[in-house]
Amino acid sequence: MPRQTVGSPAVGDLHVDLDARHGPFAGVLQPESIAAYAAATNDTNPRARAGEVVPPTYPVVLVFDAQYAANTVVPREVFTSGRNGVHGEHEVLLHRPLVAGEPLTTWSEPFAIRTTRAGTRVVLHMEQYGADDALAVEQWWTTFFPGSDLLADAGPEPPDHTFPDAARAHPVGSTTGHVDLDQPQRYAEVSNDWSAHHFDLESARRAGFDHLFAHGLCTMAMCTHAAVGMVADGDPARVRRVAVRFASPTRLDEDLTVDVYEIDRTAYAFEATCAGAAVIKHGRLELFA
Repeated sequence: MPRQTVGSPAVGDLHVDLDARHGPFAGVLQPESIAAYAAATNDTNPRARAGEVVPPTYPVVLVFDAQYAANTVVPREVFTSGRNGVHGEHEVLLHRPLVAGEPLTTWSEPFAIRTTRAGTRVVLHMEQYGADDALAVEQWWTTFFPGSDLLADAGPEPPDHTFPDAARAHPVGSTTGHVDLDQPQRYAEVSNDWSAHHFDLESARRAGFDHLFAHGLCTMAMCTHAAVGMVADGDPARVRRVAVRFASPTRLDEDLTVDVYEIDRTAYAFEATCAGAAVIKHGRLELFA
C-alpha cells in the first residue's frame, strides 16, 4: 500500500514519489574488500582485518548506487536551493549476522520527507537481500537540506534512536583513537566516495568548513568498532542495529573519543567527540538477544 502524506508544511508544494523503488543493485561481501574496509576504518579486530567476519557497518559501501538512484526522484530544485544537502543521520539494521563472501542485492526507495524552519530532511530506505532472497539488512539514509522549504511532508518517521537521558547514569566506558591524515583516501578507495570536501580545502570551505574532514560513514564505523569492543567482546556478528546522528565533521589528525552507556542488556547509547566538538550524537548500538 502506498505510504500516505501525513501533512504539509506552511510552505513547500513539491512532492516526492515515495513508491519509486529502484534496483536490483548487485553486490558481494568480498573478503578482500572487507579487509580493506577494516583497515580504512581503524578496525583492530584481526578477523575483520583478514576479511573473515563482516563489520556491522560494512553494508553501507554497497548502497551508493542505490542511494544515487533513489535521490533522482527528489526535485533538483531541492539540491540547488540554499546549501547542498549534508548526511544527517544513518541507520543499519541487520536481520541476521552476515557471512563473508555472500552476495547482497540492494533495492532503494524514498521513505519520508520532513520540513521545518531549519530545512528539509529527506530519508531514503535501502533493503539488502541475501542469496536466499530473504531480507538481510535495512538502512535509512537521512540527508538534511539547510534552509530548504520546497517539499511537502510525507511518509512515516524512520526508527527512533534518541539518546535516553536515563542511560547517562549507566556508563560502560570510553575509548580514544586517532583519525589519520590519510583516512579519507583509504576510505574512498573502498567506498568509492570521492567527495571533494574530504580532499580539497577550497571545496571544504564552499561546504562551510575551514578544514578537511573524514567521511561521516567512516566516523560511524570507527565509533561502532569502539562500541563493539566494549559491549560485544569485539564480535561484530552480535550486532543487530547501529544508528547515529552526525553532529559535525570529524577533523583529520585528531583524536576521536567514544563514550558508551547502557540502556538495557542488549541496547547501548553512545556519542563521540573530536578536537573538542561533538561529532556523533544519539548513537545507538543493539545486540541480538
